[in-house]
Amino acid sequence: MTQLHLAIWDVDGTLVDSRRVIQACMETAFRKSGLPPPEYDQTRQIVGLGLHEGCAILAPPDIGPARLDALVEAYKNAFIAHRASTEFHEPLYEGALETLERLRGDGWLMAVATGKSHRGLAALFATHPLKHFFDTVWCADDGPGKPHPFMVEQAMRALGCDPVRSLMIGDAVHDMAMGRSAGVRSLGVSWGFGEAAELAGAGADEVHHDFASLNASLDTFRQR
Repeated sequence: MTQLHLAIWDVDGTLVDSRRVIQACMETAFRKSGLPPPEYDQTRQIVGLGLHEGCAILAPPDIGPARLDALVEAYKNAFIAHRASTEFHEPLYEGALETLERLRGDGWLMAVATGKSHRGLAALFATHPLKHFFDTVWCADDGPGKPHPFMVEQAMRALGCDPVRSLMIGDAVHDMAMGRSAGVRSLGVSWGFGEAAELAGAGADEVHHDFASLNASLDTFRQR
């Protein structure tokens, strides 16, 4: 009997280089809300969390519920406007598409666990033809967000995989915390929002600096 293996992927900063876009939209949202925009080093540390939670961390502590809701809405509107502009650029990382194609050909099951909403993920899939690679997708609006293990647990449950044959791949400390809480091997990638030392400190089982290294690790995992 063939044993199924499951790779659960984060999206922003792992498969898609959204660093410039997210920072630009966050700056626009804060300015429209009359707030000083965060520096990139602040923004990158909340990517992966749900938008409302992330904005609450970046905003002044006395912002209040109504202004926080308005800030979140301003970010959504900024992202929609940015996506419609001729300057929009949110490329896949080099090697991402080839890796997904190879894993699919090798019989892996694959899932998404992202801080994006389903609306945001649908927009991404409209830009990059990735949807067909994934057997199940879990987003911030499905239940508890990162670092809660909910999305990883639901992905395993949906596909009938156990933690021993599943792993989480992401670029943020929230991904590593989520994966470890769900009892799966957690692989950090250093090309996104999180720094290598931060990922290691968050409990990553491995930290990879390119897709070649990540692919070798995935092959080893599947052969165990």
